[in-house]
Amino acid sequence: MSNPDSQQGASAVPPPPPPAPRSGCLTAFMVISGVILLLPGLCALLFGGASVIDGGKIDSDIAPLVFLGLVVGIGGVVLIWAAIKGRKAPPHPGTRP
Repeated sequence: MSNPDSQQGASAVPPPPPPAPRSGCLTAFMVISGVILLLPGLCALLFGGASVIDGGKIDSDIAPLVFLGLVVGIGGVVLIWAAIKGRKAPPHPGTRP
């Protein structure tokens, strides 16, 4: 018997070219931007924590700013993670997933 994996039909499409590697400058820019975005998250933790310690709950005046700071800080973490992880390499054409 023949192996169907080793046969290529006439309608076989060639694999797409691999993506170009990301430059080191872009990765550094992403990490620096992510670190800058971490600063509002740190301020949100400090002011939110101080508000909870002083009054037992977050004041309604500062709650939206704390939430916004936390969202921006999470965005910084995601940006740093994406810069370090990089693009996922496509699978080799001869291997199975």
